Amino acid sequence: MESISADNITSTTTQYSHLDDSEEERIKSLLNQYLDDNQKILVQKTNMGGTEAYVSSVTLEWFANQVKFASSLPLLHRKYNSQSGNIDIDAETIDEIQQRPLDWSRQISLVQYLATRKHHKFPPVLVVVSPSWVDNPKAKEWDKKGRAKKSAIAFTPLDIREKFGLINLQTDLTIYALDGQHRLMGVQGLIELLKTGEIPRYRKDKTTYETNLKLEDLIEKFSIKLTDIQNLPQETIGIEFISAVVAGETREEARKRVRSIFVHVNLMATPLSKGQLAQLNEDNGFAIIARKIAVTHPLLKQRDKRNPRVNWNSATIATKSTVLTTLQALTEMSERYLGHKFPHWKAIDKSLVPLRPDDEELSEGIDKFNQLFDCLASLPSYQIIEHADTPSLRRFSFEKDEGEGNMLFRPVGQIALAQALGILVFQKGFTLEDIFKKLRIFDQKGGFTAIEFPQSLWYGILYDPNKRRIQVSGKELAARLLVYILGGIQEQMERAELRKDLAKCRTFENRTISFEGKFVEPKKVGLPEILS
Repeated sequence: MESISADNITSTTTQYSHLDDSEEERIKSLLNQYLDDNQKILVQKTNMGGTEAYVSSVTLEWFANQVKFASSLPLLHRKYNSQSGNIDIDAETIDEIQQRPLDWSRQISLVQYLATRKHHKFPPVLVVVSPSWVDNPKAKEWDKKGRAKKSAIAFTPLDIREKFGLINLQTDLTIYALDGQHRLMGVQGLIELLKTGEIPRYRKDKTTYETNLKLEDLIEKFSIKLTDIQNLPQETIGIEFISAVVAGETREEARKRVRSIFVHVNLMATPLSKGQLAQLNEDNGFAIIARKIAVTHPLLKQRDKRNPRVNWNSATIATKSTVLTTLQALTEMSERYLGHKFPHWKAIDKSLVPLRPDDEELSEGIDKFNQLFDCLASLPSYQIIEHADTPSLRRFSFEKDEGEGNMLFRPVGQIALAQALGILVFQKGFTLEDIFKKLRIFDQKGGFTAIEFPQSLWYGILYDPNKRRIQVSGKELAARLLVYILGGIQEQMERAELRKDLAKCRTFENRTISFEGKFVEPKKVGLPEILS
């Protein structure tokens, strides 16, 4: 087991910087004698909240082979589901559960991340060491009162203050991941991929799809070297060991302590919002471009004496918010517009992580997205926001302080428009100049406003008259309708399908509403005029 690096030894010896070189060499020589023993790991002892722990690093290969999932503890074997790797929860086990269920659908993306990202990095993992005697109430390690005579981890100090030393991981014990089960899943998948050349694609419950992820496909699609992947098992990951039982504890006290640590670790790890992920994502080209436009384009960038135009964290816009859009909406606009130009920026599989585009393509994408926003800024609806309040433009007419109900001030409307423009520009060869000549006139005539009224093209599509609110599910149809009115749909069958879908969206309780606000037969709802 190659679990100790030179950095570990160096950090230890620096604690004794007053020693001369010869003494340091003797310390190194002594440590190397211990390090040759594969059952001993050099660690630094920590103590926080009354819990002693031992910090070190191990190779990915050791981590995959030696650490098990928490659900495989002997304590829970009666209810252990060998297929999913989870515990079947019932009245007997609910109090014993110490881990959230494993989501096996994540394994593929974690493996691909490790294999294809040059600067991959997993946070340290927290594991529990549990010798076999922990699960044997009659073992000699328990006293007559059921309290442990010693700790589950055998620590041998190597300094006077007992801060550095060795822990003995003999074979008769179980090490399981208290925090880091999905990291373990990813590393195990990587090792299996290297051994067999492929791994299954799992659903959440570990049932398999028909196709596997093959090593040769990863190498081909991501242009990576086989030797680089083969070296991955010898990379190291940080690891922190805690004892399943410490001296003086009963088995029940130990179980509660370990469970409590798990809960606290997970409570402190608040998941990032989609907006925060978009802020930090350095692999998704569409997110990178969205961030760039958000801080540089005149329509969106922050200015003195002007309210912010972008909500950086939330996916939605509050009723009274003065922002124009959200970073998440900009990211989706970027993907739906530029995705037709750069389809290879998307992940080859939904379970995989997209590969960061090269700088030249990113520069081209930024330029094209910037051009789109130059044109958007020319729309009458957006030109007036220098002098009007965005909440009033976004609010519906029936809300307090009557508004204009303008879809261009709703993320769903912005995304639908970007998607339609991407199809027209990159698939059908339209120019932004020709498109926006039509859109400016359409906007000036109120084409994007008052969407809560039957006269609007977006009634029943982006606006739900029953619930009197925005309807996010209608953005795909809204995009198709925009493509149509801008002259991008010529085939009769496609037009007939669009008319049918439009009539369906304007039908409520078997009553279809025409553009004039009258109840009509569904077939009487025609398509709007094409913009000229």
